[in-house]
Amino acid sequence: MPLAAQGIDTGDTAWLLAATALVLLMTPGLALFYGGMVRTKSVLNMLMMSFVSIALVTVVWLAAGYSLAFGDDIGGGLIGGLKHAGMSGLGPDSVHGTVPTLLFATFQLTFAIITAALISGAIADRAKFGAWLVFVPVWALLVYVPVAHWVWGPGGWILDRLGALDFAGGLPVEITSGASGLALALVLGPRLGFKKDAMRPHNLPMVMMGAGLLWFGWFGFNAGSALGANGLAAAAFLNTLAAGCTGLLGWLFVEQRRDGHPTTLGAASGAVAGLVAITPSCGSVSLLGALVVGLAAGVVCSYAVGWKFRLNYDDSLDVVGVHLVGGVIGTLLIGVFAEKAMTGGAEGLLYGGGLAQLGRQLVAVAAVGTYAFVLTYGIGKLIDRTMGFRADEEHEHTGLDLTVHAETAYDHGVLGHGAPVGASSVIPSTPSDQKAKTQA
Repeated sequence: MPLAAQGIDTGDTAWLLAATALVLLMTPGLALFYGGMVRTKSVLNMLMMSFVSIALVTVVWLAAGYSLAFGDDIGGGLIGGLKHAGMSGLGPDSVHGTVPTLLFATFQLTFAIITAALISGAIADRAKFGAWLVFVPVWALLVYVPVAHWVWGPGGWILDRLGALDFAGGLPVEITSGASGLALALVLGPRLGFKKDAMRPHNLPMVMMGAGLLWFGWFGFNAGSALGANGLAAAAFLNTLAAGCTGLLGWLFVEQRRDGHPTTLGAASGAVAGLVAITPSCGSVSLLGALVVGLAAGVVCSYAVGWKFRLNYDDSLDVVGVHLVGGVIGTLLIGVFAEKAMTGGAEGLLYGGGLAQLGRQLVAVAAVGTYAFVLTYGIGKLIDRTMGFRADEEHEHTGLDLTVHAETAYDHGVLGHGAPVGASSVIPSTPSDQKAKTQA
């Protein structure tokens, strides 16, 4: 069907359609990445926390999130209006730049989805699934949407007034998810056996597969943020590849030097750390800058993941150590390595820009990190006091796959407590119920 709208570029639209699909694929990739990192008793729960985020955030985004994030500013650079609530007023002929507005809105939706899903890694093994279903839509509206408006929305204060740069989501995605993950980890407290029991990843091939899908999708995440099939997208694409590689190598170097052996988990984590850091800066730095950004993230994040043991917060799957720390590194280094040829104006410290841009980046990092942490802590506490956020101790000990979802990841021939598949779709919830079922 031919496009009726004026101003739509078919090449840009085709690329953004592909990029949107790539970013959406990142959430199932994240599910595999996280699912492989937990113990066997919580694999399905981790997968479910990511997959249900797709549905929850999509509904919220279409109802009000897109309008509040990308509608015309009505609050001094803090929030947009509700003109497009329910996607009102938007149709096939609506245009955003050179692409359909509906496609732009969907592209941005995929960012919101994975940001919410990322937080689940900080509270793996111990969160009530019902509480997660409440948390995600509330968090998306109160935390993600305002920050997205600040950074990318028309009239947003970080974009228009402060002048800080963020090409593809270091602030709304990485720092926001990392700070929020830290807040929820503090609300829920540590897992049973934290710092006592071994909690090793149960399936490293699954982790590597998830990391590979994340890396693949990240090209849509970063290069797609150019919103066109152009040279800037190509530069962001190459920077993304380069930073992922140096992040991987930097992490392995630290492991070899510190522990005497490079690990599979380290390779996956290092690549992700490099990709996290280049996300805000891929459209602002040269290839040399991208290599340095990725390397810095790989090295620093490899140490940062151990902070939880010293500071006694249980960030189960290293959301803080990788996404918060990596996001801060990538966002701040824009102030060092930004080049005029990439940004169209702003320059970093090494290219004659002085400390001005670095100062702007620092203010943005502090504001977004503080806002996300405080709001998330408040939301988490409210949910915890009203319906409880922490899973029951018995459920946590047994595993959330069986107690919450009535399934196990690897016992393919049995359901629940040994009942043959097909015998019943419901697992007896108590020993007395199970006995009654057996007698019947």
